Amino acid sequence: MKAITYSKYGNPEVLQLKDVEKPIPGDNEVLVKIYAASVNSWDWDLLRGKPYLYRLLFGVFKPKHKIIGCDIAGRVEMVGRNVKHFKAGDAVMGDISERWGGFAEYVCVPKTLLTFKPSDLSFEQAAAIPQAGVLALQSLHDSVTVKAGDKVLINGAGGGVGTFALQIAKSLGAEVTCVDSFQKLEMLCNLGADHVIDYKYEDYTEKGFRYNLIIDVVANRSVYAYKKSLLPNGRLVVIGGTIPCILQVGLLGSLLSRNENKKLGILVHEANKGLDLLLGLIEKGLVKPVIDSKYTLKEVPIALQRLGDGKAIGKIVIKVCEQD
Repeated sequence: MKAITYSKYGNPEVLQLKDVEKPIPGDNEVLVKIYAASVNSWDWDLLRGKPYLYRLLFGVFKPKHKIIGCDIAGRVEMVGRNVKHFKAGDAVMGDISERWGGFAEYVCVPKTLLTFKPSDLSFEQAAAIPQAGVLALQSLHDSVTVKAGDKVLINGAGGGVGTFALQIAKSLGAEVTCVDSFQKLEMLCNLGADHVIDYKYEDYTEKGFRYNLIIDVVANRSVYAYKKSLLPNGRLVVIGGTIPCILQVGLLGSLLSRNENKKLGILVHEANKGLDLLLGLIEKGLVKPVIDSKYTLKEVPIALQRLGDGKAIGKIVIKVCEQD
């Protein structure tokens, strides 16, 4: 089978399209023929091995996962003997970041990482959903109960997580402010943003406004700046950002805001938790994946560079295999 592989950390140039052995499922695994995958910031981080702290998890000197890619959609080709829930021919989707291997024609994954693909979603749409959509859902549902009229700010709103978070927040009746580059602001307005901020010209923590919930996908501010931007009982959820900022929020956030009952914390991602709920919102027409562009398997390096350059508006999708 064809797969995008790498054996050392670096820029997209280290990726190679190679023929590798087709995997065979274990007793509790499912072999999936991948029709589509999508690109996430974690793929970019694993490719470069940065921040360096990640190498403690994914290989200190060289990557232990030779094939990256964690969002997939495709059809079941074979199941292990203990798998009863799926059968050959089923259309499935999921975040396989426990195993990786999504930028390939086939992958074997534990049965628990997959769910059935709704028939009204294309494989490309389905592949754009799992990780970014679930991160957005968890940031809104697990950290604080968002209700109608709440003020929600999303920093880094124009990417995969942000576009899902905006739509979910609006479905709950929130007043949503989105922060990103100028090129993405029109799209965010079209998705329903009530207010937009170009981060290159305005710092949302310096505008004097306060929010019930701040979701920061690219966090790089001090806990004191976040604290003053939250209303009483407000919450900050950090999904990604610089290591110094993440460490500061993790170590000092709750302590510094205890007297005002504010909570500054980091979202601990649980793959696929809430995916069924998210698919229900999509089925109702309240949320939709925003697809920036589509590339072939051999063009994964180009797709990753676009993501790394911050140019993606929504999700980048990889068309892997032709549909049967």
